[in-house]
Amino acid sequence: MAHSSSSWDTYYGATRTATYGVWSSLPLFVFYETMIVAVNAGAAAPVRIGAEVWIKDLLSTAGLSGGLTLVAIAVIAAGAAYVRDRGRSIPLRLRYFAGIIGESALYAIVVALLISRFVSALYAAAPAPQGDLWTQLALSIGAGLYEELLFRVLLVGGLTLLLRLVTDNVGGAYVLAALIGAGLFSLAHYVGPLGDPFALPSFTFRFAFGLALNGIFLWRGFGVAAWTHALYDVMVVTGMFG
Repeated sequence: MAHSSSSWDTYYGATRTATYGVWSSLPLFVFYETMIVAVNAGAAAPVRIGAEVWIKDLLSTAGLSGGLTLVAIAVIAAGAAYVRDRGRSIPLRLRYFAGIIGESALYAIVVALLISRFVSALYAAAPAPQGDLWTQLALSIGAGLYEELLFRVLLVGGLTLLLRLVTDNVGGAYVLAALIGAGLFSLAHYVGPLGDPFALPSFTFRFAFGLALNGIFLWRGFGVAAWTHALYDVMVVTGMFG
């Protein structure tokens, strides 16, 4: 029993690091960028993840575009992980990466069941995905990567650090950052030319989903949150939840 607890502690500590977050999200990065190019080939109205557009627009102000933007994202992420984890001994084990995917799949199913019941109880319906299956799969993977990077790492992570500067209540800082982050995450889906028309059921659904992802991010780190988001969306668009 002690050995099992020690194994979990080692896995838990390693997989919530920025190092595992970057390496475990690399497949999502490659899959999305490859798939979205195929989806948009010859399309009259190209589609992208809003969070991705905002991040790349920000990088474009530094003169980066096209392939250089992708290189910049990879370099910045790797650099941030190095700075955050420098001096730490982090075991890189293939079974840990498999564990992240398996753990995330479990969380995706639990979150789906809880949120679906919650939203259905309020409104009798949850927002349905739009577009063909291939497009939705690409966007599902992209959402797991870019929305988690923007809303979890930068927004919730930044809010948590800021709140920790003004309060000694660590739990309170986490809760407030999670609530604010969930609200902004939901509202962001209605902003700009790619935004949806505002509707209370979809806002409530996205707020609850964002809140769940914020909790997973604060507890388990970026890698698990990104895979949970991506796998949840894939399960939805493929009809696994009906």
